[in-house]
Amino acid sequence: MAVSQSSQVEVPAPADRSREGLWLAIAAYGMWGLFPLYFPVLEPAGAVEILAHRMVWSLVVLVAVLLVRRRWAWIGQLLRQPARLGMLALAAVAIAVNWGTYIYGVNAGDVVETSLGYFINPLLTIALGVVVLRERLGAAQWVAVGIGVVAVGVLTVGYGRPPWIALILAVAFAVYGFLKKRVDLPAVEGLAAETAVLFVPATVYLVVIEVIGVGTFLGHGAGHSALLVGAGLITVVPLVCFGASAIRLPLSTLGLVQYLAPVFQFLVGVLIDHEQMNTTRWVGFGLVWLALAVLVADAGRRLYDSGRTSRPGG
Repeated sequence: MAVSQSSQVEVPAPADRSREGLWLAIAAYGMWGLFPLYFPVLEPAGAVEILAHRMVWSLVVLVAVLLVRRRWAWIGQLLRQPARLGMLALAAVAIAVNWGTYIYGVNAGDVVETSLGYFINPLLTIALGVVVLRERLGAAQWVAVGIGVVAVGVLTVGYGRPPWIALILAVAFAVYGFLKKRVDLPAVEGLAAETAVLFVPATVYLVVIEVIGVGTFLGHGAGHSALLVGAGLITVVPLVCFGASAIRLPLSTLGLVQYLAPVFQFLVGVLIDHEQMNTTRWVGFGLVWLALAVLVADAGRRLYDSGRTSRPGG
């Protein structure tokens, strides 16, 4: 039976889907990389107040997204799994530490150091796999981790102290990623559950600081209030773009695009905020980038080898 042209559903070609996915990934990581331009305009709100608003308004936006998508079945399943729910609560704490430290670092004028946290995060994730999951590393991965350790030592000299902001960001995000993998929820649903865990304490905190007169939501004009509400929107929009890109792109491509975010953060810190980069800091960052180059090259080699072996006659 012939199918009429009007009844046919046009399916995007694989190349078109990949192109869409690439642009969506660039949009997601680009927005994450430009966050340092947003948080300073929320002053005089402090880091904890901004974090609380980000939690509260993120949940509001995420609930709206879930209403549109009509996805609720996962809630009942999650509530019937206490162990999974417990890991989700720990993931919520980890991302709260990550967000709070990031906001503090940006508003304290340490944007370059926050970028360092996301540059070294892959190295911390590998270390977590070795310590917790007893994973075995290849030679290139050991070399990358070793270079990363040396880089942190050099940067400690360059900063005159350990780069605590970067280390806390990297550790918190590595732990968060590990727990998220164990919980195994889609991006939007997962973040909705995490922010739901944090919603009540965040709301109580915001109410208390407004009552005692130290909150900024009600006393600094409608524009300031709107910007605080917008912290939720800018949290969710790149996440939705990321989720859409993840189903269109290979993980290897997505893994490379993720470095856009710390690159943008680094450029904002150096070119816009004019943070000082002495020779020792440049050497330390250079070592971190060398470690990442080793990881990327090793991943590319593994991908090439697996591609050869998967071909007929390979």
